[in-house]
Amino acid sequence: MKPVTVAIMGAGQRGLDAYADYALRNPGEMKVVAVAEPIAQRREEAARLHDIDPSQVFTTWEDLLAKDQMADAAFVCTQDKEHFHPARIALEKGYHVLVEKPMSPDPLECLEMGRLSEKHGRILSVCHVLRYSPFFKNVKEIIDSGAIGDIACIQHIENVGYWHQAHSFVRGNWRNSDETSPMILAKSCHDMDIINWLAGKKCVSVSSFGSLSYFKPQNAPEGATKRCLDGCAAIGSCPYSAKKIYLDSKGSFGDMVRRIICGETGLDAAKKAVEEGPYGRCVFFCDNNVVDRQVVNLQFEEGLAASFTMCGFTGKGGRDINVMGTKGQILGNMEEQTIEIYDFLTDERTSVGLSKSTLDSGHFGSDDAMMSAFVRQLRGFEEGKTSAAVSVESHLIAMAAEKSRVSGKTVNLDEFRAEVGKA
Repeated sequence: MKPVTVAIMGAGQRGLDAYADYALRNPGEMKVVAVAEPIAQRREEAARLHDIDPSQVFTTWEDLLAKDQMADAAFVCTQDKEHFHPARIALEKGYHVLVEKPMSPDPLECLEMGRLSEKHGRILSVCHVLRYSPFFKNVKEIIDSGAIGDIACIQHIENVGYWHQAHSFVRGNWRNSDETSPMILAKSCHDMDIINWLAGKKCVSVSSFGSLSYFKPQNAPEGATKRCLDGCAAIGSCPYSAKKIYLDSKGSFGDMVRRIICGETGLDAAKKAVEEGPYGRCVFFCDNNVVDRQVVNLQFEEGLAASFTMCGFTGKGGRDINVMGTKGQILGNMEEQTIEIYDFLTDERTSVGLSKSTLDSGHFGSDDAMMSAFVRQLRGFEEGKTSAAVSVESHLIAMAAEKSRVSGKTVNLDEFRAEVGKA
C-alpha cells in the first residue's frame, strides 16, 4: 500500500517536529510532498528533510493552493486566524484536511468548516491530540467500563509552566488575542475537548473567571529594562529572564528553546535572537493581553459538573485529573503518567501502568497516535475521533467560557449556539 501524501502549510515547530516528522519515522505510511512556509530557514529545512521537489516548495499557502491538487491531504499549521481560508480552499480542491487547533477563533468559521467537509465529502480532522493520548484513552476506558459508577464531577487542571507561559503567551506568538486567540482557545481548547469527551453528555451552561494579573508594567521589578540584556538590574533574580530561559538553560530543554527562537541550538545565534527579537523582551513590558490564570465551571446534563483550572505559575507543565464517580474515583497526572483507581466498596487503590513504548512522541505519545489514526482514517480503516462536527462543540464551549469571563455572566449553551447560528 502506497504512503499517504501530504502538503503541509506552516512548517513551524508543530508542523515540522510533530506532524511532518511522523513521515520520516514511518515512510511506508506517509510522505510529505509539498510545503508552504514564509520563513526561509524552516521552508528549506522541510524541503531538505523530506526531499521535496523544488517545484513544490512555496513561500505562502496561497501559492501552494493556487496549484492543482498535489497530495492526498493538506495540513493547515498556520497561525490561529489563518486556518479557515486555507482549509476551505483545500477542501474545495479535494484534499482531506488536518487542521491545527483551534479551528478558528470565529465560531461561524468553525461551523462553516464542518459544513464544507460534509459538502465536499472530505475528512476534516482537528489536532485535538489528547483524545489519542495513551493517558486519556485509559481514563476514558475506565469511565466507560463502569468501574467508578456514574460520573458526578470532573476536576481538571492544566499546569502551563512558568517558562511556557512567559515564552508563548507573554513574549510569543499567542500573547495577544487580537492577533491570534484568547488563552482558552489557543492553549486550553484541548482541555475543553477532553472534559466534554470524558463527560459524554451535553454541556448546558458555562461560567468562567480569569485575568491577566501579573505580566503587566506595574509589576516590573525595580531597575527592570524593556529588554532583558539591556542592563536590567533584576536579570539575576527574575525567573522569567530571557537570559535564564534561553541562554543559561542546559541539556535538551536548552536545545529546544534555543531552536524555537533562532532555528538552531548554538548560543551565539540564541544571544542574537534575544538581543534583537521578541523573545528578549521583558515579560512586564510586552504587548500581551491573554490571561495568566483562568477557571471554568461547566454544567452538563443529568447534574454532572466539571471544573477546569489553567494557571501559568507552575514548575512543570502537564495535566492533573480527578474523576469522581458514584462507585469510585480516578486520580491521574499526565506529566507523571500515573493513573489510580479508588474503589469505594473495597477501599482498594489500583494503579494503571502505561507502556513506555507508547510515550515517545509529543504530548506523551499523543502526536504519533493521532497521526497514525489520521492515516488509517484516510485509508478507510477507522472513524476519526476529532472530526469537525465533534470539535466544533468543544470550541463553542471554550468560546462561551471566554464570553462568560469577559461579561461576568453565566452563559447558557443552547442560547449561545442559537446566537452563533444567527450571526
